[in-house]
Amino acid sequence: MASLHICDAHTHFFSRQFFDLLAEQAAEARGLSGVSAEGILPPVLEQTGIELPDPAPRKHAERWLAELDRHGVEKAVSFASLPGEAEAVREACASSGGRLLPFLLVDPTSAAGVDTGRRALAEKGFRGVLLFPAIQKFDPADSSLTPLYEEAAARRAPVIIHCGILAIKLRDLLGLRPSYDLRHANPLAIIAAAERHRETSFIIPHFGGGFLREALIAGAQSPNIFLDTSSSNSWTSVEGITLEEVFRRALAVFGPRRIVFGTDSSTFPRGWRADILAEQRRIITAIGLNAADEARIFGDNLRELLEL
Repeated sequence: MASLHICDAHTHFFSRQFFDLLAEQAAEARGLSGVSAEGILPPVLEQTGIELPDPAPRKHAERWLAELDRHGVEKAVSFASLPGEAEAVREACASSGGRLLPFLLVDPTSAAGVDTGRRALAEKGFRGVLLFPAIQKFDPADSSLTPLYEEAAARRAPVIIHCGILAIKLRDLLGLRPSYDLRHANPLAIIAAAERHRETSFIIPHFGGGFLREALIAGAQSPNIFLDTSSSNSWTSVEGITLEEVFRRALAVFGPRRIVFGTDSSTFPRGWRADILAEQRRIITAIGLNAADEARIFGDNLRELLEL
C-alpha cells in the first residue's frame, strides 16, 4: 500500500452545519420551532452511534486529516452534502493544505441553483459538483445545465451524477425521507449530456448502484464518463453478482483509466473506510491487474482528472 498514492474520490465531510441543517428540517417537518440539533438529534445519534462533529469546520477538518494520515491516504474529495453546508466545507478544505478537495451538492432545477454551482466552481475554489436526479427530478441532458457543465469543463471539475438505488439512513430516521424517483436514476440518461459536453468529465458513483449494465453501456458510448467504486456496494445482492465480477466487467468496458477509487466515508467514530480499501485491493489482486493500473484506480486517475 505504501507504493500507492491513494486518493479517495468519494467522501462526505458531514460538518456540524450539516447536522444542524438536518435538525432544522426535521423540526420544521414536525411543526416545531427554535429546536437545536442537541434537542432533536440525540435519539437518532444514539441509535446509529454517530458523533456530532466539532462546530468549527477547521477542527473537523483536522479530524479528517488525522484519519487520512492514519490510513496512508494522500487526498480525498470531500462533499458538501447539502447546499447550505457549502461554506463550511469550503472553509475546512481551504485549511487542509490541498488534501481535502471540496465538491458541492447542486440543485440544478432552477436558474439560481445552476448559477450557484457555476460560481462555486469559478469563484469559490470548489473542484467538482454532485447531482441527484432521483431526488431533484431533472434530466441531466437538459440545456438549462449547460452553464454548469461548461464551467466544469473549463475548471477541469468532474460532475458526479448519482444513479441507481439511493438510501440515506440518517434522513430516514429523522423522518425526512425524500421522494425518490428512480426513473431519473438511470445511467443511460447521462449519455446525452456527455455527448453534448465532451470536454466535461462525468462520474457515475457506486458502479451505477444497481444499474451496472446501463452504466457499462454509458461508458462504452461516451469516453468522458467514468465510474467510481465507492460504498459497500450492497446493491450487488439485488443483481446476484459479486463485487469481483463487477470489477471485471467494469474493467472490460472502462479500462483502468476511467475507474476511480472511493469509499463513501462520512461519519465518526467509524471514520475513513479502510475496510473498503482492503476489500477492493484484494479484488484487484485476484484479478491480476498490474501495478501501474492498480495505481491508476487507487489514486492516479483522480489526480489526473483534477490536475493535482
